[in-house]
Amino acid sequence: MKKDSGLVYGFGAYIIWGILPLYWKLLGNVGPVDILSYRIIWSLIFMTIYLVGWRKLPTFIREVRELLKSKRSTLAIIVAAIFISLNWGIYIYTVSIGQVQQASLGYYINPLLNVLVGALYLKEPLTKHAVLASLAALAGVVLLTIQTGVFPFNSIFLATSFCLYGLTKKQLHLSAATSITLETLIIAPLALIYLFFVSPVGFMQYTGSTNLLLMGAGIVTAIPLLLFATAVKKLSYITIGFLQYINPTIMLIMAIFLFHEPYSLPQFIAFAFIWLGILIFVVGNLIQLRKKELRT
Repeated sequence: MKKDSGLVYGFGAYIIWGILPLYWKLLGNVGPVDILSYRIIWSLIFMTIYLVGWRKLPTFIREVRELLKSKRSTLAIIVAAIFISLNWGIYIYTVSIGQVQQASLGYYINPLLNVLVGALYLKEPLTKHAVLASLAALAGVVLLTIQTGVFPFNSIFLATSFCLYGLTKKQLHLSAATSITLETLIIAPLALIYLFFVSPVGFMQYTGSTNLLLMGAGIVTAIPLLLFATAVKKLSYITIGFLQYINPTIMLIMAIFLFHEPYSLPQFIAFAFIWLGILIFVVGNLIQLRKKELRT
């Protein structure tokens, strides 16, 4: 039963992340930097309400006190806040300029990039199937670059920023609620300064419906993160590995059939190499898991 509930949380998180481009498209009259700033501020407000309403404020205060005792941990949460803000900003910008496929590609690449960073930086063993998977994904990116004549910078930035965010978070021992609240709290002053003194529109000076959507940006940001944190505790790493491809797949389908972004045969072939890499990666992990079960 616990596993089933974990799947519900996992599917919920990745489906929400997959359909989020629809939400950002509704804010087409708002600049990407403005959306990012409102996303940070309203996420912080939502998380504050969550901490108070679900009586998690004492846990938050205790974890913050422990965090501040370590300079390294304090620096890590600041760096994590910067990386997740960059990730959100690049994602919103990519969707706003009509390149949902690029965003999708970034989240397809991310898991494979995690494997490489784990091997090179964390010195984790790099299996043969991980090497093959990474090479196949690299071939796909190279093909996309050749056929379009433009290197997919947004995709690489998306994958890299989220990978570095995850790498930084590995140094921290915080609950999901505390982590999300702190990350938004750290960047919120910059977001407020931008909205009050730099934004050409000003703070909450849009129409009533747009202002409501901007407020809702905090909810659609925080909820999938909380669902994901719960799923991670209930599901195996392999299961999470399967679920994480729901997000970019939904985004790619919407890009082609809903937003009518151009999608030619050469693009399909390039993505096929990336999907091949994913298949090799997932099957390889399943074989490894099966071998471990047989040993035990």
